[in-house]
Amino acid sequence: MSITSNMKINSDRLWDSIMEMAKIGPGIAGGNNRQTLTDDDAAGRALFQQWCVDAGCSMGLDQMGTMFARREGTDPTALPVYVGSHLDTQPTGGKYDGVLGVLGGLEIIRQLNDMNIKTKHPIVVTNWTNEEGTRFAPAMVASGVFAGIHTLDWAYDRTDASGLKLGDELKRIGYCGEEPVGERKMHAFFELHIEQGPILENEGKDIGVVTHGQGLNWLQVTLTGRESHTGSTPMPMRVNAGLGMARITELVNEIALGHAPNAVGAIGHCDVFPNSRNIIPGKVVFTIDFRHPEKAIIADMESKLRAGAQKIVDDIGLGMEIEQVGGFDPVEFDKDCVSAVRKAAERLGYSHRDLVSGAGHDACWINRVAPTAMVMCPCVDGLSHNEAEEISQEWAAAGTNVLFHAVVETAEIVE
Repeated sequence: MSITSNMKINSDRLWDSIMEMAKIGPGIAGGNNRQTLTDDDAAGRALFQQWCVDAGCSMGLDQMGTMFARREGTDPTALPVYVGSHLDTQPTGGKYDGVLGVLGGLEIIRQLNDMNIKTKHPIVVTNWTNEEGTRFAPAMVASGVFAGIHTLDWAYDRTDASGLKLGDELKRIGYCGEEPVGERKMHAFFELHIEQGPILENEGKDIGVVTHGQGLNWLQVTLTGRESHTGSTPMPMRVNAGLGMARITELVNEIALGHAPNAVGAIGHCDVFPNSRNIIPGKVVFTIDFRHPEKAIIADMESKLRAGAQKIVDDIGLGMEIEQVGGFDPVEFDKDCVSAVRKAAERLGYSHRDLVSGAGHDACWINRVAPTAMVMCPCVDGLSHNEAEEISQEWAAAGTNVLFHAVVETAEIVE
């Protein structure tokens, strides 16, 4: 028996599940605030676990709190096909970022049950811990430990703004498992996600076939000048750290535009000291985010930033320190898994195009240890990490149908 175009998921059930999950950790403007390892995260996990048990799955839990809901296959020696994303959100997050990928994976299990279809390979639906990295930086921590990027002790030692440690909070909410992280072997991993960008909607495409993930480089810049009174300090005598940041902001924009069309760059976070309306800033600390699908371009962007910023601070008379505080190399997803996604979209009659993911995802780390690919669906105006994030039920269904076909074909239907 082979998978056919008339095999589709239950769109209403999927949508109802997404809306039910959105009731946990509601935001203030229609979205969600279900940050990792909070009581709301624990409640979302409990609901997901109950749904998985109801669907006949067994639940695994590793030492990073990542959840693995397993539907058995017919061959006990066959490696599982994994599928999933994350349930944690930004402080002002939407209802779909990450959640669609987890509940889309659950819908695969439910639909296979409804159709009484068995697969050779087990299928495992995954909820990765702390993908967003908002409460405990950096992002994608659990999948990073799984892939050997981070150590478990290092991850446990991450702290939030209140000084609480990730490891302690994981135990507090009752989701610190005993299973060693990273010991699971995967036949393949698939992740469904909203695009978080405008390309699919603007071009009227149903599906994004993700071939690559952008590399990322986060630089923290500290500029040191001299605090002085804004009213009585002559302009030629000022050593204004805020002015240096302003000029470097423009430099970052110029560098990204100079590597068009795939490069992006911005300053996303800054602290100004002493942050008083009548004191010229004596110190600023800010982060620069450069991204591109080619490692050499990212390196060139950093090189141009360092050279240009040095000239700026020398002209003003500022001190400067630059530290890399995060990043990962560009990702090329597995060609066979990507092909499975593309063939699924074609089999189902959906319009599609290849995409490079502009955001980081758990799939980017898992790609290091298992064949991996991603499916994307449009989101309205490309808006994400915002409570106004929105997709249609039809977009969710299309993305999950493609996920369903790619996963089930890879897991191999048994006659």
